[in-house]
This record gives sequence, C-alpha cells and structure tokens, in this order.
Amino acid sequence: MKKVLRILRNLILFFFISTILTVVIYRFIPVYFTPLMVIRSTQQIFKGEKPVWHHSWVSFDKISPHLPMAVIASEDNRFATHNGFDFIEIKKAMKENETRKRKRGASTISQQTAKNVFLWPQSSWMRKGLEVYFTWLIELCWSKERIMEVYLNSIEMGKGIYGAEATAKYKFHTTAAKLTAGQCALIAATLPNPIRFDSAHPSAYILRRQSQILRLMKLVPKFPPVEKAEKKVVKKQKTEKKKKK
Repeated sequence: MKKVLRILRNLILFFFISTILTVVIYRFIPVYFTPLMVIRSTQQIFKGEKPVWHHSWVSFDKISPHLPMAVIASEDNRFATHNGFDFIEIKKAMKENETRKRKRGASTISQQTAKNVFLWPQSSWMRKGLEVYFTWLIELCWSKERIMEVYLNSIEMGKGIYGAEATAKYKFHTTAAKLTAGQCALIAATLPNPIRFDSAHPSAYILRRQSQILRLMKLVPKFPPVEKAEKKVVKKQKTEKKKKK
C-alpha cells in the first residue's frame, strides 16, 4: 500500500511540475505545434489522405491589429478584463441552455488557448477539468497579450491551416501583418467551425457574421490598450538605440 501511495504521489508531483514548467517555458518561446495539429494529421492519414499542416509562428507585432479585435468582438468581449473565465457569459449560457436544444458554450479565448496548446478537442469532464487548470495557469503566468499571441498563432483556421500567418498566406495571399479589417472579420466569423466554413469563399451566413463582427469591433475596447501599446513602442525604440550604440 505504501508503495502504491508513493507511486501515486510521484505521478502527481510529476504532473504538476511538468505542466507548470511547460507553461512557464511557453511564456517565452514560440509554440510550433499543438496536440490538435498532430491529431488532425493522424486523422488525415487514417482516411488515406496526405497530411496537410500549414503553420508559421509570427510575433504579435507582425499580426494585423484588426485580428485580435475581430476575435474579441466575435468570441470574447471581456477578454481584456476577466481572469480567464467569463462568469457573466457562463450564467447567460446556463440560463439559455435550459430551453435550447443546441447547447451554447461560454468558453473564453484563454480557455480556447489552454485547450489548443495543451489538450485535445473532444469534450469530456476530464478535459474540461484540465482546461480549467491550464486556463488558470496561463492567466497566472502569461500576460493577456501573450495569451492572444499564442491563440492567434495556434488556432485552427481551415483544413490543415493553423494560425494567422498560414491563414493569410493560403486564404488571402498576403501576410498576417497586412490582413484588412474585413478579412479579419471573415476569419473570426469562421472560427466556430473553420473546417465547414471557408473565410476565402464566404457563404451568405459568414458574410452576415462578418458585418456583425465589423460593427462590434468598433464598440469593444481596443486591444492591447492604447497606453500599453505606446509604452511598448517607446521601449522598443530605446532598445534599438542601445543596439546601435
């Protein structure tokens, strides 16, 4: 019995140490692959298809400023202010789901980032519990800007297409930095089901969603906040001057 308890203790310690260490490391280094990318490629192989995996990491300053605004407007209006969980939306969803046949979720961008980077897509109580744990960890260890950067680089945006740079290249023949507000709104409109909906060839439904998102983008608070963005530019300029010296 003591041996079993010791093994259990060691497994628990290993889990917490390894997951915390991974989250801390990902605060500083790019996330080049995720479990979802591996799962999708494996599914394609089992279907007899050639695996498609398009992904290029780019820093936050090389992503169009319209894209974070579009996903916030579409997915998570209170992203900048909540602690990883939007309890207002959770309460709304619970109330609506009492009468809705198709249940509505209330996951935040932070939760989606935790799921994309550390977990698997299939829903279960176990995954939901781990999602809460990893969401709490990244909110504790990462800045909101880092969470958004990882989210925009890792999220599935089409069949075999992951992240803003790959989407810009294969859907709009441009770079993530040059995406227009309209293109960003189209991308955000397809995120609930990027395999079914194509941002490059939008249906009438996606075009209606695009219009709604463009309107909301003008109403949600700017992200990152203007003051923070200005401070970052000044800091970058000072760093460049020091390098020249």
